[in-house]
Amino acid sequence: MISHTILPSVRNGTGPRPDRPQARTRKTSPAPIPFRFPAHTLVDEAPRRDAELFYLQKQIQSQTQMVVVLEDGERIEGCIEWYDRNTLKVRGRTKTLIYKSAIKYMHKLGEPGQ
Repeated sequence: MISHTILPSVRNGTGPRPDRPQARTRKTSPAPIPFRFPAHTLVDEAPRRDAELFYLQKQIQSQTQMVVVLEDGERIEGCIEWYDRNTLKVRGRTKTLIYKSAIKYMHKLGEPGQ
C-alpha cells in the first residue's frame, strides 16, 4: 500500500517550485510473492491425470464416503463434492477445501488405509 502525503516544499534554489506542493510516497514492505502450484501439462503425466479425474468423478457420482489423509497426518472424512486442478472440496462434518498438494493419500471409508 502506498500512501501519498503532500508536504510544503522548501526552496533552496535548485529544488521544486515553492508554489507547487511536492508529493512524497511512503514505501512499505513489498507484497509477498504468490505461491504457484506446478502445472500438470507434461505429456507423460496425461494418462495419470486422466485416471485421477476419472476416479474423482466416479467417487462424486456415487457419493462414496472417503478418508483423505494429509501430509501432516490429519484425517478428513466425507464425500468429495467437487474438484479442480489444485483442490478438492470434501463434505463431512464440515465442508473443507483441501489443496491436492497437501494430500498424502486417500481411500474409501471402511477400507484399510496405510
